[in-house]
Amino acid sequence: MNTLKLMLVLATVMIVAVACGTKKEESQKEETPKMLVLYYSQTSNTKAVAQEIASKLGADIEELVMLEPYDGDFNATIERCLKEREQEIIPDIQPVAANLADYDVIFIGYPVWFGTYAPPVAAFLNQVDLSGKKIVPFSTFGSGGLESSVKDLAQAEPNAEILPGYGVRAARLDAMPKEIDEFLKASGFLEGEYTQLAEFPEQHEVSEEEAAIFNAAVDGYPMLHAEAKTVATRTLPDGTEYLFTAVDLPREDKPNMPPAGEMQVYVTVANGQAPVFTKVIR
Repeated sequence: MNTLKLMLVLATVMIVAVACGTKKEESQKEETPKMLVLYYSQTSNTKAVAQEIASKLGADIEELVMLEPYDGDFNATIERCLKEREQEIIPDIQPVAANLADYDVIFIGYPVWFGTYAPPVAAFLNQVDLSGKKIVPFSTFGSGGLESSVKDLAQAEPNAEILPGYGVRAARLDAMPKEIDEFLKASGFLEGEYTQLAEFPEQHEVSEEEAAIFNAAVDGYPMLHAEAKTVATRTLPDGTEYLFTAVDLPREDKPNMPPAGEMQVYVTVANGQAPVFTKVIR
């Protein structure tokens, strides 16, 4: 092969390589999912979580806005919600500005009320069809409700792919930024190292020391009046996590209230810190 032919061959190889590299880069760009963070927030707790997610992902963000907002007073909101539930009324919301067809992944955030997503999210789900979308739920709550709300979300959008969600107690909002970072990395939305926790082992009967940890974690929370029966533990990077199985206790202030039965209560004890419960699953 003479020098001219060799130069032509090398030039051709370089052109093909550049073209392939360009196509690969374009393909990678095309494969990057477009994400939207949609949320309803009354007290700004869920808004804080939504903003954290959108900021870390560079995602678009939009708030669900009611036509007739709930009063900021807690008791007034509960009273109105109870009436709406009894009358099977779902309050109206403003149309969503985002073109949902443009998005591959939609994060849907809400406070948990009565064990499920707040009514404005129900109104949104009634207006749209999210078939084929990946949905990532996130919620704020007093004691729990992410799991039960996700079941309702799956029923409302049976043809969407519901991915694992994130939930945080309003009382633990200061822990949220770090947890969101871990959650997004574990879910594959962010690159980087994260802590992969071991599975909880089989539960055993609680000891006096473990019962004291449970009681200290739930002390002062009026909606949780229970006794721990069994527990399992696992190690965290900065402490220990407990998974208690507990049962409701009779309440002297509400003797006619039937017990809700068995529940799972997650408690963390960070090094040098007091026990705190992170969620309850009934």
